[in-house]
Formats: sequence, C-alpha cells, structure tokens
Amino acid sequence: MQHGLNPPQRIAVDYIDGPCLVLAGAGSGKTRVITQKIVHLIESCNYEPRNIAALTFTNKAALEMRERVGKLLREPGQAKQLTVSTFHSLGVHILRREAQALGLKERFSIMDSTDCFAIVQDLSATTDKGVIRRIQNAMSLWKNALLTPEQAVAQASTEDEAQAARIYRSYVATLSSYQAVDFDDLIRLPVELFRQDEAARDRWQRRLRYLLLDEYQDTNTCQYELVKLLVTGPGKKPMFTAVGDDDQAIYAWRGATMENLRTLQDDFPDLKLIKLEQNYRSSTRILQAANAVIANNPKLFEKSLWSEHGAGDPVKVMAMDDDEAEADQVVIMLSAHKFERRAKFSDYAILYRGNHQSRALEKALRRERIPYVMSGGQSFFDRAEIKDIISYLRLIANTDDDPAFIRAVTTPRRGVGQATLEALGEFSRQWQCSLFEAVFKGGIEARMNERQLAPLREFCDFINQLEARATRVGAAGTGENAGAVLDDMMKVIDYEVYLYATFDDKQAQEKWQNVLDFTGWLKEKGNGGRDPDGPEKSLLELTQMVALMSMLEGRDQEPDAVRLSTLHAAKGLEFGHVFMIGVEEGILPHKGDPDAPAELLVQRIEEERRLMYVGITRAQRSLTLTWCKKRKRARDSMPCEVSRFIKEMRLDEGDALPEEHEVMTPQDRLAGLKALLQKPRAA
Repeated sequence: MQHGLNPPQRIAVDYIDGPCLVLAGAGSGKTRVITQKIVHLIESCNYEPRNIAALTFTNKAALEMRERVGKLLREPGQAKQLTVSTFHSLGVHILRREAQALGLKERFSIMDSTDCFAIVQDLSATTDKGVIRRIQNAMSLWKNALLTPEQAVAQASTEDEAQAARIYRSYVATLSSYQAVDFDDLIRLPVELFRQDEAARDRWQRRLRYLLLDEYQDTNTCQYELVKLLVTGPGKKPMFTAVGDDDQAIYAWRGATMENLRTLQDDFPDLKLIKLEQNYRSSTRILQAANAVIANNPKLFEKSLWSEHGAGDPVKVMAMDDDEAEADQVVIMLSAHKFERRAKFSDYAILYRGNHQSRALEKALRRERIPYVMSGGQSFFDRAEIKDIISYLRLIANTDDDPAFIRAVTTPRRGVGQATLEALGEFSRQWQCSLFEAVFKGGIEARMNERQLAPLREFCDFINQLEARATRVGAAGTGENAGAVLDDMMKVIDYEVYLYATFDDKQAQEKWQNVLDFTGWLKEKGNGGRDPDGPEKSLLELTQMVALMSMLEGRDQEPDAVRLSTLHAAKGLEFGHVFMIGVEEGILPHKGDPDAPAELLVQRIEEERRLMYVGITRAQRSLTLTWCKKRKRARDSMPCEVSRFIKEMRLDEGDALPEEHEVMTPQDRLAGLKALLQKPRAA
C-alpha cells in the first residue's frame, strides 16, 4: 500500500520497467519514495527481499531506512533479509565472500584512517602531519578514480605529486603484505574483481536483482563503476532506481563527481527521469531564496521547488560589526526568538562554512547558558590515545585482530619496524594465519633474524599473559579483577612516557588525562559500576562492552540543544529555525586557491553556491543570514564584503532587515524580554 504519495512520487515508486533516475529536490520526500518502492517490489512485484539492495552513504541513514521499511511491510521480519547498507558495507560483504579470488585470507583486516596514517608516516619518512594527510588524500582520490600506482606516477606533473605516487605504490604493497585493506579498497577491490571474474560478477548480479541508490549525486567514479558492473551484462536488463539532486552535489573535494549524473543518460538510453519538486519542509519565502541562488548555476536538469506551507517569515539579512558582535547578536536573537515562539532549543541550528567559526559562538552560548551540540564532533572513542589503549584490549580479546596487532605492537615503538611487519605480513598471507599466530609459526625463522623476532615474541608473550589473566577473571569475581590486569598492562607499556616523548607537554598532559579518565571508567565498570553489589566484569567483558558502546554511539535520543554545524555536516538535516553566519566573500564562497586555472575557479564557485543552497534549504520556518563588516585575521581586523550569494537571493524589500543596526546591550535585551512578556505569544 502506498501511503500519502503525490503523483510524481507514485510514478517513481511504480516504475520498474528499467533504469530510473528520480531527481529529488531538497525536502521532497526522497526517502519516502525509496522505502515505499522497496515495499512495492516485495509485496506487488514478487521480489525476494534478499534480492534487493538499497545503498546510501551513512550507517545512520541505512538504519533509519531499514526501520521505516520494517514498519511499512505487512511482514516486518522481511526487512531483515534486505541489503540496506552503505556502499562500503556492501563492499565488505562482497570481499568477505570473495576473499580467496582476490588473494586475501578470509579474516583480512580493515585499516582505519589512523592505522593508515602511521603507514604513510613511515613510508614518507616525515612527521609533518599536513604532508601526510595530503598524501593520504591524494591516494584516496586516486583509488576512487580507479587509478593504479603506475598510472598515478605517469600522470604526476610536479615532484610532490611524483613523490606521493611513489609512496602510493609502496603503500599498496604494504597493505597487501599485511593482508589488509583500507576504506577506499572496500569499493575498488570489488570493482577489480567484477571486471576480471565473470563468474563472480554473475553470482552477485543474481544475488542483487534490484538496486536503489540514495544520494546518487555523491557517488564517485569507483562507486558508479560498481553499480554498472552489478546492473549490466549480456542479455541483462538494468534494474535500478537512482535518487539524487544535482543542486546538492557538494563533495567534489572527496572524489564525488557530477559526471555520474551527466553520463547516466548516455550509459542507459532508456533511463526514466522523474522530478520531485514539491517541498515538504520549507516555507515559500525560503524556497524562493534557494531557487534564486541556484538558478545562477548551469543546470543539468531544470527544476524549481515549491511548497504548500505558505509564505512564512521574511528571510533576514543582517550586517555585523565584527565576528564577536556576530556571535553575541546571533545568540541574543536566538534566545529572544525561542522565548517568543515558546520553541525548544533543538528547533534551532547555527550553520557556518568552517569549524573555526564555532569558537566565538561557543563562548557566547556558554555565557548565556544555552545548551548546544556540535555535528561532526570527535567521539571520545575516536581519540587517538583512546584507540591506542583499545587496540591492546581488542588484541587480548582476539589475537586474530590484525589492525589491533599492528597498532599495539608499534604504539609505543618497541623495535618493530616497517620491514619487520612487511615480512611478517607476507608470511601470514602465505600460511593464511593472523600476524599474531605467524610470530610463533614454524618456518618464520627463515624469514626473519633473531633481532627482528625477539621484540615480536616478547610482545606476544606479554599479550598471552594478559589474555590468560583476563580469561580466568569472570563475572563471579574469582581471582584478580579487571582493574588489576589493566593497571599492570598500563605499567608495562609505559604509555605516559611515550606521550611526553611524542607530544609537547600540554598535548601530552591532555591526552594522558583522557587515558586516565578512560581506564578509571573501565575499572569502575569492572568493579560493578556505581552499584556496590553489581557483578564484576572481566577485562574481556569490558572490551566487548566498549566495542558495543562505540557501535551504538549516536543512537540516543537527541538532546534539547542548539545544533552547531558546518554546512557540509548539516546536509540531510532540517531545523525549524536556521541562522547562517559568515555569509561573506572569502568564507562563503570560500576563497580557495586564487592561482588555480579559471575552469577550476568556476567549478569551485558553483560548488560553493550549491553549499549555500543546501544551507538555505535546511530551514523550515525562519532563516537569518549574517555577515561581518570586518573580521579578525590573526591579530588584525580585515574589511569584509557581503557574499555574492546574498545578492543572488533577490530578496524583496520586506524580506531583508536593514543592514545597519545597533548592538544590543544587556539593558536593551532585558527591556526587549519584558516587552515580549507583555504581548500575546505567537503559536
């Protein structure tokens, strides 16, 4: 049954005669189309749930999609049989099943960005984090564009690019010897497999008979190639629905390409195009501003959003004296607006182009005691020092965890270098065993000398001793508790000394305090938590608990707090009332590289304009934009110019407040709040 669909949405759900592109404007109900189309395929078109895959870009989006499908299906249990995941999760699934064909052992390891950072640091022989990250970014773009190291070397136009390409070649060899893959390999390797192995490609085409692709405009070359390999073949009719919006393509910097939208019609001449233009989120004034801005970009597909929500509040544009005044005034306006509307703090978002713009806002919000949360903030469990300690716990729990082995054996350094690890990795691949097991396997002496083997075996003996103690201390509380084992582990690895030898004193102190907080929390949990009669937990149980907590982060109910977010992180979200700050030349649009070729400069402005469009369309009921006449740059104040995008919004006289205004004093604010109390409150 199709619930509450408008005519274009209904057409998009019903169409299953071939490839389909649903051009879904902001707030036009694209997720509703995808979820109801899945239900339609199962309940009306006799598709088996296990033969349907819906791919998106975040675990949160995949989880929400699966839950919504489960509520719509007559048999909710069928939702569990669906493949509803990120592209990368599907890639992992394919690699697990096809590991042997790719020369990987079944229990290959997936390296995270921090693990890969350490490898690049060793290969590049530098401690400059900026250089290492630039090399990592270049390698990621090469992999996403399906360029081999040899092709990257051949295309290098500068010595820096050539050096990065040579490191790329060594990096690929290192991962192979570790029997490991990185994040980009999760898509790249299935593409290579399906290009070379027709039988494997056929297996997965029969397994996944219908694909639904969310946020299609965010796909990169590698992801599009994977899609084509899954839906095309001799005598095979392409069966997929891609849902996207060219006006919200804001991720070129990480490899996403608009070419995937341009070439879709060429690659699939029978493509059915359906436009969703009715917006269910924003008022008419907000949509008019968004449409006016994005009209300045060349269009792949013409569309114009409209709404039945009425005209709504005027869009406000305000000039501020400087960035401190901007933060203060935005917080005061937000507070007064919330009071007048009897709204919740969670109805409000303050959006900005770069993370550095949040500092003044945070100070102002704390001063006014207004709760706030930040999108894209680093999880406690993602801090490098916490992941270092967790790597030891993971290895104690599972000695076959190769990424944990590599991280633990090299942090702190204990005489185990890159050459030793590569030799160990090659030996483990040959014998299809973990790196830990390879240390004790017969024949390893022929690959390594005693100087290389001694620190490895000393480390593994240490882990085995901890594992034995952790195993025999169970919930019954016999023997030592988890805290004692943990304390001994920390004493032996001497992590505090490592921190102070690696970082400046201030950084080391902060990181060590984080470690103390983490281990203290673990010991408290190991002793039964705050309940003195609670059951004790072994170190293994604590490790499993930490892993579970890491996976479940973000599942809690959203707090009643103002959302601070970059424009990129706000994509996909919506808020009743939005403040966009720093809407000025040099920030939005971002200045970028002024010496870049003219074509790239034009493309950059077009992407920045799409980012502005995304920001505007996050707002449901009210939108306020601010810019500064001058802004601090180091110790100096530099004059600023209002963003061209504000001019492009073509606001009516009544829509924009005068640019000049007086800074509100505390006395003015008090008087304003008293006045609000004396008049009827708006609904």
